[in-house]
Amino acid sequence: MKRPMRMLAVAGITAAALALAGCAGSPNSDAKSTDSGSGGDAKTTLSVSVWDYAATPEFKALFDAFHAANPNITIQPVDVPNAADYEAKVTTMLAGGDSTDIITVKNLTDYSGYASKQQLLNLNSVEKQVPADKLAGLDSYKYKGTYYALPYRTDFSVLFYNKTMFQQAGLDAPDNLTWDEFASDAAKLTSGSGANKVYGAYVHTWNSLVQGIAAVQNDKDLNDPSDYSYLADQYNMMLKLQKAGDIPNYGEATSQKLAYQTEFETGKAAMVPMGTWLIAPLLADKAKGVSVPDWGIAQLPQIKSGGKIVTDGGPTGFGINKNSKNQAAAKKFIEFAASEKGAEAVASIGIVPSYQSSAITTKYFGLTGMPQDDLSKKAFAPDSVKPDQPVSPNTAAIGTVLNQEHQLIMTGGKSVDDGLKEMESLVKSQALSQ
Repeated sequence: MKRPMRMLAVAGITAAALALAGCAGSPNSDAKSTDSGSGGDAKTTLSVSVWDYAATPEFKALFDAFHAANPNITIQPVDVPNAADYEAKVTTMLAGGDSTDIITVKNLTDYSGYASKQQLLNLNSVEKQVPADKLAGLDSYKYKGTYYALPYRTDFSVLFYNKTMFQQAGLDAPDNLTWDEFASDAAKLTSGSGANKVYGAYVHTWNSLVQGIAAVQNDKDLNDPSDYSYLADQYNMMLKLQKAGDIPNYGEATSQKLAYQTEFETGKAAMVPMGTWLIAPLLADKAKGVSVPDWGIAQLPQIKSGGKIVTDGGPTGFGINKNSKNQAAAKKFIEFAASEKGAEAVASIGIVPSYQSSAITTKYFGLTGMPQDDLSKKAFAPDSVKPDQPVSPNTAAIGTVLNQEHQLIMTGGKSVDDGLKEMESLVKSQALSQ
């Protein structure tokens, strides 16, 4: 692949040469950290918070690779079996003074909370040791000039599609669609009724799949409540698709807890806009003999045709608990996770690593079961990847308001215009005042 996520790196990474002097005197400066637990010759056990360890193989792949390179350091997962409970558990752990060494940072919303409370160690010195120009998503972790986490994987939204259904409908592969063309294809791909209903598309219930995408493709920031009217077109399109029966009804999808992987894998939906994290389970199921359709990925549809491919995405990373007793070893692990060796470990199981190079991309598309068509490879190189909601001190509170109003709009509890006005009002009066 000659164009290995070039612009992803450009968009997600800004050369981040922080002046160390700028961090001096910080109450959480790494210059003053307690570097007990050397990670040198002494045997050390590092504890790392994870979710659903048995079903999230990237952790084991990364931990095993690190241990092989550092035999004196053993990784002990601190597992939260239900992934949906992970954020709440970690919040409680950190607030209670827990000393788990490394915290896996699942999303940027939670990261903003950890960073604003200075519950994680300043990692500016570690950031200087990693290949910053190759790490997509690195800048998303720069909070008021300080890195409290570094990424090991970076996902972004693409359009998964069922090649067989497109061929049977006489449609061209969805190469560089606009959202209007996406809606048109969805209508043509919808068929059947009742238990035999096949939807042209499945759009999961997350507010980011409407608000976040509209924000990045309109070059807006969801943290700014001055005018959310730019979200109206995306909402109107989704509601029109829902009313026509070309995507599942939001209320039914929520109450029935529809899973995007199942909807796509079982052929209940021909297209699914989703993060690249869906690739790994599709490959894993295929390897296990589960029936998986002939699938490919295309670029996320755009508002206008002919422009750059702009999509939303963000990193998953690791931070060091301020109460860790093994900070030196923990820094060594985080540096490894962000390195080419760490990237090879997670890419080997279908996870998109933050570290990007043509060699890693070649390795990734060499996995058994990966689509080999040109469109899938082109979709892996969007022009720009932006976080759907950048990190700020109020990110979590704003996200709560946006999600609440999203549910009301999608279920018909409010009109689009009323919902957007209420978002502006509540974010200003509630979220920004916290």
